[in-house]
Amino acid sequence: MHVLETCESILHGLSFLALAALRQVSRYHKLRRRLVQILALIVVLWSTADVILVRRHLNEEQTRLDYKPPERQRIFIASIIRNNERSLPEGWNEAVVGLADVFGSDNIFVSVCETGSSDNTKNSLRELDKALETNRIGRRIISSVTEPQNAASRDHESGHLPYIPQLRNKCLEPLYDLRGAGLFFDRILFLSDIAFTTEDVLSLLGTNYGTYTAACSFNPLNFPAYNDPFALRDADGYEPVMQKWPFFRSSRSRDDMKSMLPVRVKSCWDGMVFMATEAFYSTSPIQFRGVPDGLAEAHLEASECCLIHADNVLSGRRGVYLNPFVRVGYDTATSLATHSDNSWLTTWEIIESIWENRVRRWFTFPNLTRWPLRRKFSGWESQDEHHKERGDFCLINELQPTET
Repeated sequence: MHVLETCESILHGLSFLALAALRQVSRYHKLRRRLVQILALIVVLWSTADVILVRRHLNEEQTRLDYKPPERQRIFIASIIRNNERSLPEGWNEAVVGLADVFGSDNIFVSVCETGSSDNTKNSLRELDKALETNRIGRRIISSVTEPQNAASRDHESGHLPYIPQLRNKCLEPLYDLRGAGLFFDRILFLSDIAFTTEDVLSLLGTNYGTYTAACSFNPLNFPAYNDPFALRDADGYEPVMQKWPFFRSSRSRDDMKSMLPVRVKSCWDGMVFMATEAFYSTSPIQFRGVPDGLAEAHLEASECCLIHADNVLSGRRGVYLNPFVRVGYDTATSLATHSDNSWLTTWEIIESIWENRVRRWFTFPNLTRWPLRRKFSGWESQDEHHKERGDFCLINELQPTET
């Protein structure tokens, strides 16, 4: 009898424990469901707040200039052209000549270097030369610039042409020639074969109320690969974490882009770039260059368009900015698409892109990714005390895929 009572007591105890366990499991599942619901609510509220804030900034009127340039503002326009027959007749010549209506024909100078074109680009440039002459605009247009014989000697897997720095410097030669004649310029406009308007140029000129060392336009529909993807570095010196809005890893650059403010970056280059001339006129003038041969031999390369900012001591004082309101493209259709009622960024794209950006930032580690590059760079530095490179943040490892 005592045995039965003991067994019954054990069974009751086990039943109680089983019921208690089931209650705990039920509570756990309820708790888990509650946590999932809370997390889902947080994501929804967070995403809603993101959309509201971004949409508000997108819909706000840009601080418009009256399109009257500062008094006695002189602009030096530099452009490298190659195989651009299709884009040049699409209004590029007319847009360049039209800048004289705003700045005055005496206040602009156009320097164009054409090299290696196999299409009808040279004829288009002859037409530009005639139009500039008719409007009494200073110019130097050089066709068939000879490419260096060793142009391919350092052209590894990046696809970046190593002689381009020489061409850019050649385009700037009249800047110094005219200085000898007593003519100085306030800004240099580096201009690619893009579809642009006078308003685009003046909006870029007025970036950050005119206080900057360099200001770049951008193309949000094909960013940043369509121009020089190796030239863009965010405010912390990192490459873009993704190739669509809001692009950046750095909180400063990312927040500026989401707020549609001039975006603080360490380096940028695009279809239009304004740069102040002080560093070009200094006693030790900056110029476009590539990386030292020792780094190139280790398959470390950098864009001259990034290194020019690294070499410019004024970059850290006045800042380098990407202007999100100056959106340009290589053809009229793309340019119009970026200006039409903010259609380049839909509500769903805002939600998707912001969360993709967060996930990429949370689960990628750029310092770990760049460790092979840093190891090569440190090895090069240790070889000689004179081995220095100010543009270390511009470096890319040609043997390693990029993060984006």
